Amino acid sequence: MKSKVENIINILRKKKLKISFAESCTGGKLSSIFTSISDSSKVFEIGLVTYSNQSKNSILKVPKKLIKKYGSVSNQCCSYMLKNLSKISKSNVCLSITGIAGPNGGSKQKPIGLVYIGIKRGNKTNVKKFLFQNKGRNYIQNTSVKKSLELILSFVK
Repeated sequence: MKSKVENIINILRKKKLKISFAESCTGGKLSSIFTSISDSSKVFEIGLVTYSNQSKNSILKVPKKLIKKYGSVSNQCCSYMLKNLSKISKSNVCLSITGIAGPNGGSKQKPIGLVYIGIKRGNKTNVKKFLFQNKGRNYIQNTSVKKSLELILSFVK
């Protein structure tokens, strides 16, 4: 995973792009992996961990009504997190993650392993829905980070 992050950082640096993250279910793992690389500060702008609904509302301005209607694990919430992260950070590339890592919190409609990852570069935005196998909390978090890296690579190449 580290070599993939180094590759992304090099691409971002060459293209003079900045990147920021708003993480929920990954709890800052994506930001941590990025900042473990020397010189990542040349491209990494902000890493927010908006874990609670309150923080999604107060920091990322996700409306309480939207969270109540669709839930914090939804395409709508992920899109809002992304849109407002972009405003806050002024980064060229932004990524948001929200999901259910377990072992609790799942339901029939929203099972453990349900994750939304949104990415934005300029006017191009994409929110993807994933349903990862319920192989434990760490597995879901790490798989979410791996998918995020793949999305970033596809958006910055």
